[in-house]
Amino acid sequence: MIARTIARRAAISAAVCLVFATSLSARTRSRSSSQAVNAAIIVIDAGHGGFDRGGIPGQRVPEKDMALDVAVRLKRKVQNAGYKVVMTRDTDVFVPLPSRVAIANSNRNAIFICIHFNSASRSGANGIETYYFRRDSARLASDIHKNVIAGAPSENRGIRRRGYYVLRKTAIPGVLVECGFLTNPTEAHLALTPDYRDKLAEEILRGIQGKAPLVVRAPASQNYPAATEMEQQPFNSYMGAGTDFVRVPAERSTRRSSHSRKKKSSRTKKKSTKTSEN
Repeated sequence: MIARTIARRAAISAAVCLVFATSLSARTRSRSSSQAVNAAIIVIDAGHGGFDRGGIPGQRVPEKDMALDVAVRLKRKVQNAGYKVVMTRDTDVFVPLPSRVAIANSNRNAIFICIHFNSASRSGANGIETYYFRRDSARLASDIHKNVIAGAPSENRGIRRRGYYVLRKTAIPGVLVECGFLTNPTEAHLALTPDYRDKLAEEILRGIQGKAPLVVRAPASQNYPAATEMEQQPFNSYMGAGTDFVRVPAERSTRRSSHSRKKKSSRTKKKSTKTSEN
């Protein structure tokens, strides 16, 4: 009887020790995870700058200014969230692409966020799209895109894998966000609104943190739903009277279109050369 009692007490004592050890281990993992997140570096790259206005000839709203403003706002928000921030530029200066990549690659335990706005020869082209290249950047691109696009009064142009220089050459996970078309009257008007640019920065931060969107976006063919109670400044509010986005067919980005035109031109030259030889 005494032996059984001793054995029972020993078993209970062992179970208590196991629970305590497990709890302590979980707290330690949580603490170390939190420290890792706070120690992470976010390299923020505002596209263009200086003599490089960005966009296309004759574009009224300069891309370099809008990209820099969103990047600076993102910097403040990221720092407030506990991350260390490195900017490739924080003033209106031109930074060559290799220098941007070098800045990114000089930081370990970092991610690279490149801020751009889109443009097209057709003023009706609109929407938000996100790019990545490295396979380990796919989740980051998805998290950022779904937050930025959630509830936005713009077309969802999707997530694409492209070998842009700053994405291809960086040795850390990187994402390039096209925050709308400055050649589209509606999106250009939104981009000129400080609150909207702040909202873009806020949603990019949520994506970096891996948080779910606060606003659930409706299919592109329907009006966007009202924001949840948690959302204080849904994208819908910036549209004023309506919540419809500009209904236009998808448009290729100017970067891809330009690349395609070069390829087509090259093929045409080769074809004409062969014809002349025959």
